[in-house]
Amino acid sequence: MHQYKELKTWQKAMDLATELYKVIGTFPSSERFGLSSQMQRSAVSVPSNIAEGAGRSTKADFAKFLDITQGSLNELETQLILAQRLGYIEMIKVDKMQVEINELQKMNYKLILSLRR
Repeated sequence: MHQYKELKTWQKAMDLATELYKVIGTFPSSERFGLSSQMQRSAVSVPSNIAEGAGRSTKADFAKFLDITQGSLNELETQLILAQRLGYIEMIKVDKMQVEINELQKMNYKLILSLRR
């Protein structure tokens, strides 16, 4: 069992979720139950799955939750691009967050590989 709060992937995922919540707060109120809500769920899913997986008793179980995390990161990146296309977020912010998402994907993937050795 890992101490999830010490994992750099969890820390970075928490930073990303916090940043996204701030950005989502500027979206039109008409998106409250649409894209905003979906992005919030995706953003929360990333650190939550890392934490839940870290609490599992086997490395294989932890790796399964990290696989889910990869999917959530892809989902979040897609939603971010859609928000930019709809004019809800500036490209410069999207670019910055995409870099963060890509870094998280790499870190997460390396952790998955280390657990499956």
